Amino acid sequence: MQNSNPSTRNGGERATLTPADWEQAALELIAEKGISGLGVEPLARRLEITKGSFYWHFPGRGELLAAALERWENQDRQHLKLSLTAEMPPAERLSQFVWRTSQQTLTHRIYLALCAAPEDPCIGPVIKRVTARRIKYLAGAFEELGLNRDSARQRANLLYSSYVGYLHLQAQNLVPEPGPDNPEFEQYIRHIIETLVEVG
Repeated sequence: MQNSNPSTRNGGERATLTPADWEQAALELIAEKGISGLGVEPLARRLEITKGSFYWHFPGRGELLAAALERWENQDRQHLKLSLTAEMPPAERLSQFVWRTSQQTLTHRIYLALCAAPEDPCIGPVIKRVTARRIKYLAGAFEELGLNRDSARQRANLLYSSYVGYLHLQAQNLVPEPGPDNPEFEQYIRHIIETLVEVG
């Protein structure tokens, strides 16, 4: 019986990978190196498999990028849906959004990398859809807090702008490092919540 585990075969090459494996590896590489760093050869080295194996699943880099972006957007949509249905007050949901987005997670690093290429015809529409969906969620939460539609939308834009700006500052090490043992970081995040989330 053939072993289905990703063990070494045929001169050290790893077992056949799925398209999802390539897509996830592509997202990780984008997070580390940006869009320009995405290539078939570096991905093959990362996955410890021959470059030729890639072409069993994708005609080329462009098709891989499109599939990886679709995977990332679907994951983001699912996470947002969970946040939308969370059984907690809107102020708490918004506060949790600020705490979550201040962490150096893979999805935030991917988003920052994609924001650097808004004119790319493959990337631009994805960024617009993801951004619009997130802002719509934030605006809805602010409306639940009692703001009218226009005010809620403006506050959501402001909070989201703070998030994007924070990612850029974080990448340049210009804001406190995230971590439960860093009081400066906690003070910084609490200030954002008090300034942008709390509705008086």
